[in-house]
Amino acid sequence: MENVTFLPGKPLPLGATVTSDGVNFSVFSRHASSVILEIFRSASDAEPAVSYTLNRNHNRTGDVWHVLARGLRPGALYLYRVDGPFRPQEGLRFNVHKYLVDPYAKALTGESIFKGLDKASKRPPHMDADLAYSSTCSAEGFPKCVTVDDDAFDWEGDRPLNYPLRHSIIYEAHVKGLTRHESSSLGHSGTYLGVIEAIPYLKELGITSLELLPIQEFDEHEIPRVNPRTGERLSNYWGYSTISFFAPKAGYASDGTPGAAVREFKEMVKALHRSGIEVILDIVFNHTAEGNERGPTMCFRGFDNPIYYMLEDNKRYYRNYSGCGNTVNCNHPVVRTFILDCLRYWVTEMHVDGFRFDLGSILGRDQKGRILENPPMLERIAEDPVLSHTKIIAEAWDAGGAYQVGWFPGGRWAEWNDRFRDDVRSFWRGDSGTVHNFATRLTGSSDLYLRDGRKPFHSINYITSHDGFTLNDLVSYNGKHNDENGEENRDGSDHNVSYNWGFEGPTENPAIEAVRNRQIKNMMASLLLSLGTPMVLMGDEIRRTQEGNNNAYCQDNPLSWMDWSARERHADVFRFIRLCIRFRLSHPAFLRPEFLTGAERTSHSAPDITWFSSEGKSPDWSKLDRFVACRLIGTQAEILADRDDNDFYLLFNASNRDVTATIPLPPGGKEWLRVIDTSRDSPEDILEPGREERFPGKDKYVVLAQSVVVLISKILYS
Repeated sequence: MENVTFLPGKPLPLGATVTSDGVNFSVFSRHASSVILEIFRSASDAEPAVSYTLNRNHNRTGDVWHVLARGLRPGALYLYRVDGPFRPQEGLRFNVHKYLVDPYAKALTGESIFKGLDKASKRPPHMDADLAYSSTCSAEGFPKCVTVDDDAFDWEGDRPLNYPLRHSIIYEAHVKGLTRHESSSLGHSGTYLGVIEAIPYLKELGITSLELLPIQEFDEHEIPRVNPRTGERLSNYWGYSTISFFAPKAGYASDGTPGAAVREFKEMVKALHRSGIEVILDIVFNHTAEGNERGPTMCFRGFDNPIYYMLEDNKRYYRNYSGCGNTVNCNHPVVRTFILDCLRYWVTEMHVDGFRFDLGSILGRDQKGRILENPPMLERIAEDPVLSHTKIIAEAWDAGGAYQVGWFPGGRWAEWNDRFRDDVRSFWRGDSGTVHNFATRLTGSSDLYLRDGRKPFHSINYITSHDGFTLNDLVSYNGKHNDENGEENRDGSDHNVSYNWGFEGPTENPAIEAVRNRQIKNMMASLLLSLGTPMVLMGDEIRRTQEGNNNAYCQDNPLSWMDWSARERHADVFRFIRLCIRFRLSHPAFLRPEFLTGAERTSHSAPDITWFSSEGKSPDWSKLDRFVACRLIGTQAEILADRDDNDFYLLFNASNRDVTATIPLPPGGKEWLRVIDTSRDSPEDILEPGREERFPGKDKYVVLAQSVVVLISKILYS
């Protein structure tokens, strides 16, 4: 470091870029009066080894400050300090005594600014008191940025897989929670390498796409509350509080060396791709960990507060459409560039296949917080040539009242379809008057996506997600049980559309357990037989429970982790879901790119779908209650834009009584065979390919209460 010399450098690219003779540093700040680059010897250092003040005449181009540190090598640690006016009433919060993380940092060390939380004030050492200007300056406990050589990793020809949405089965998981439980018995549990060790399990389940909860650097120690039952301090487990958007979380690496998280993340992606599994990242551009005006200054606030954040008319305060204290100013041109640079980096350098945008509606708000009709940010993401084959999935609402499911702007966006979630839950709970909505969800939600030219696969169908009950808890609890979150059970949604089937929580009653097991299979079958892109929550396939907690964001413990021993206890559920996934992916009828309409394509072809009452007649939708059946035609290649398939007859009975259903004749020369009947015990609940069975009374089938039946048409040769 003694041999490092400083030259003017270049303004682009932003961030720390390794060159042949050093590292080029570049950072944006429009209103700063000076920028200081601080270089450290080790992650624990409180003071820098080298401090260099950038000259505004030689180290500034426009609003970009830059310098080349000749002789500096990859792995070097650095931070910034930025001086300028501290006038909160004007939105300016410069403080030269605050160390700042580079917004473009590609890795951080693992320090926590919150770990040393003062017990009396519950404030971290780097947090300003109210709106005051701090005069103390220490980097102790503050994460350092790590310079990363993007070309140091051998991808061995790997590229993103980018499966078409309609051929995808998404599995939403947590990097740590997937393997951290002691029952996993893995060598690198709770890490990126642990995910690699879990690949055989994911392959056996049959999913195509692993969607990871936030892995961009966040501070798990930011929550000051304790668990009222155990007294242990709670943790930010989910990670929806980003500090550094380019940096994979250091705490998920098995190697604690600065920058090792980048290598291990790449190893994970490469291994998943080799196994045919793509990687989707849940990304949180709607807010940052800096919080409101009382939050810590770590990054964006100290570089240019009024550009990076939406401010109230009284600029001391922050507009809060995220529910987390601040809102990123996504449609400011500088911030739009930042977001696109970030997405391109994760695709080109980290090889990810797509993104799920948390509270995505915020990306469609202008700088005053108003919803835009044609938001530049959303359109740029959708039309960006580098991202053209990348999955882009929106959570099409925010905490400020925006709700855009079915209306999300920007062209090719897919959306989390919470209407699917609620309508399928309501139907299987046995609610009256839900058949029509259930049928609409089954056929691709054309009421939401047909009007703007999108397709069924733009609907991300799900029954459960990280936010809410697990599938096991959905059929085991009538209400939430979030007391251990330390908020007196006030947090989490009260709209769960759940039912415990006779007892709140775990039970040894075999009758209650039987109906719970069946309802889990009913909902998973409905998910995997519907048009759209299905998403399965981690552990639902083995009945993972959170003991009724529907907001486990702060529970970094076995309550949230996947208990792998449950696979043995619930082997029948795992088998059922595994075979349902295989069944879906084997039959183009469930992967078709167009909506099911019930219309005849030609005068000689049957409608793509025909609905029936239990009597086998055209139904009166006003009278249907808790039962519906349909015939799905799979033998018309011009509809499927794929290969020919079988025909199917699907029967859904959500009532508490058995229904003797009349079955219409199958196409000529064929016979209906049973594939699925969730009322039967495993392995008869779903039959493997080639083992489908005849059933007594070929034109009648008794569909037992609360069950799904699927028949397939085949020619049988004696």
